[in-house]
Amino acid sequence: MTTAPTDTTASAAFEASLQQFVGLEIGVVAVAPDEVNVPMVRHWCEAMGDTNPVYLDASAAAASVHGGLVAPPTMLQAWVMRPFGQGRDESESNPYSQLTNAVESNGFTSVVATNCEQTYDRYLRPGDHLTMRTVIDSVSGEKTTGLGTGHFITTRQDYFDAAGERVGSMLFRILKFRPAPKPAPAAPKPLRPRPSLTFDHLFWFEGLKQGKLLIQRCAECGVLRHPAAPMCRECRSLAWDTIEAGGRGRIHSFVVVHYPQIPSIEYPNQVVLVDLDEGVRVVANTVDTNAEQLVIGAAVQLEVRMCDDDLSLPFFKVVQS
Repeated sequence: MTTAPTDTTASAAFEASLQQFVGLEIGVVAVAPDEVNVPMVRHWCEAMGDTNPVYLDASAAAASVHGGLVAPPTMLQAWVMRPFGQGRDESESNPYSQLTNAVESNGFTSVVATNCEQTYDRYLRPGDHLTMRTVIDSVSGEKTTGLGTGHFITTRQDYFDAAGERVGSMLFRILKFRPAPKPAPAAPKPLRPRPSLTFDHLFWFEGLKQGKLLIQRCAECGVLRHPAAPMCRECRSLAWDTIEAGGRGRIHSFVVVHYPQIPSIEYPNQVVLVDLDEGVRVVANTVDTNAEQLVIGAAVQLEVRMCDDDLSLPFFKVVQS
């Protein structure tokens, strides 16, 4: 009786197959097109803003522990870099190509560079002529990261002088990964309930859009009224205009609503009844105010805020008297 391989067995076999690439040399031996030279060092120092005199000042370098000019260690890779536009060997016989094909065939198709580590065995000096060999240094087991699940692949570049002595090394690590599924987009927050607009109070919402809290005033006797109404309760006049409230007032009463909940409003929902300095009362929510600050008689200040594209509403926050 034959037992079908489990996912764990298949995964272990796949990871084992990747390890056969570790230690293999990839590409041809790279030969630096030029010896280490002062003009290139000068360009590098100017670009990097490096003013260390041992790189360009022959007298200072001779008096230093180096006994002469040296090149910045971080230029190690620059001496043997491929010319612009010249790609690396991606032939099927290249072990790195084979490794890449292997991991991509298992769904690890995305790539991101993760880190680079350089080791310097000695300072380079003008006249050094470098060669470089690249090997596959390591392939990690399957790892789960914030980007997704995949394998870290590390290559090592060893740099040698003309005598074959290693002068430095560089590890370059990438992650070949299967992107993590994107979370479903959050449902947009529902809009606040829209007011049923009529001619009597349209002016009030239009004023809020301009950042103003308008109070209706009788054009005959000057009595203020809120909510808006078509007729003055004092003189029965139908004529009216408005004034802009200063925005200061005190809490006359309040309530903290927990249920029932409306999706477009945050809870607990603090609602205050405010006595404006002008003498009328307004119902509104609070902002920047916690429940402990809700005290009858507490001073409040108006803030008009845009709730969404076409609705602005008054809010109040508790302030010092």
